Amino acid sequence: MNYRGVVLDLDGTVLSGDSLLPGVRDTLSNIREAGVGVLFVTNNPTRPPAAYAERLESLGVEASPEEVVTSATATIAYLDDHHAGDDVFVIAEDAVTDQLRAADVSLVTDAREADTVVVGYDRTFSYGDMIAALRAFESADALVGTDPDITVPTPDGPVPGSGALINAVAGVVEREPDAVLGKPSDVTARLALSRLGLPAEDCVLVGDRLDTDIAMGNDVGMTTVLVRTGVTNRESDVEPDHVFDSLADALDVL
Repeated sequence: MNYRGVVLDLDGTVLSGDSLLPGVRDTLSNIREAGVGVLFVTNNPTRPPAAYAERLESLGVEASPEEVVTSATATIAYLDDHHAGDDVFVIAEDAVTDQLRAADVSLVTDAREADTVVVGYDRTFSYGDMIAALRAFESADALVGTDPDITVPTPDGPVPGSGALINAVAGVVEREPDAVLGKPSDVTARLALSRLGLPAEDCVLVGDRLDTDIAMGNDVGMTTVLVRTGVTNRESDVEPDHVFDSLADALDVL
């Protein structure tokens, strides 16, 4: 089948740390030359789309901010659709808070004034943050997480990700999140398809994680390709349509 759009995970599929994985530059160039639309999707909420596009361009990969969807992008879209006008208390790093502020989300610093609480990646997460969450839910109506990643990879090994912090807050306030964005959420999938302007059956998704990348593609009817260049774990009920060693090896399918 000739696909008209490719949805690409970034870390572990296109990037390894600050470097491109082998063969990625030529593969993406060939995809674009074939007239196939490209969209990059990541569960990292801390780096805005423009910064990712700049990073990719510096590595010789064509990319624009409009071709990057992050879990923060999806969180903002969800808040616009479901909690427009809410006062939002954020438990996350400044990089996440700054993106919400730039999107004109109404932010409050007093947890007791919150209508909605957003939790995301935060390397300074503390006992005080859990106390703040308890105070917020004396009146708040919604708990929103940026992404479900329990851990994220670093050169020294995995460290706690947004999902771990969301679970901590959900546990202390004794309620499940109303939404967790990023992959594999339907909100993120639909946002990706909207950016490409294509139906799911015309798109292929490539990623290295079964529980987020492949699950999202499967859920909406994209063809899915698992690559072994990231944190692939085959002990899962999620099944990709294809498995390759790398993005470059998947070029014939794409």
